[in-house]
Amino acid sequence: QVQLVESGGGLVQAGGSLRLSCAASGRTFSSYAMGWFRQAPGKEREFVAHIGWSGGYTSYTDSVKGRFTVSRDNAKNTVYLQMNSLKPEDTAVYYCAADTGIWGPPNRDDSYDCWGQGTQVTVSS
Repeated sequence: QVQLVESGGGLVQAGGSLRLSCAASGRTFSSYAMGWFRQAPGKEREFVAHIGWSGGYTSYTDSVKGRFTVSRDNAKNTVYLQMNSLKPEDTAVYYCAADTGIWGPPNRDDSYDCWGQGTQVTVSS
């Protein structure tokens, strides 16, 4: 079983930046795809970004394209989400997730079988 631990959340003003990290342990990190999701109060969890096992493929939800960048360092068993030009509507708990063998559509949360505990991101206006 993969263990995922997110970090890097916090409070930031609109227009600011944060970098989230997700450290993985327990299995071969470099062999599976990773995703970032978020859940705002009173809303369903939504897809944010996806990165393939090698880092060569990435995808984003439209609302974060051009502002967020997902990357990974397989030597460090870590995936990152660089968030720039943050907006109040980006406020949510952010979760990283691992697809260790489902290989479903990257924007669906049921394509991932391991989840972190989440980290809070709050963007003030």
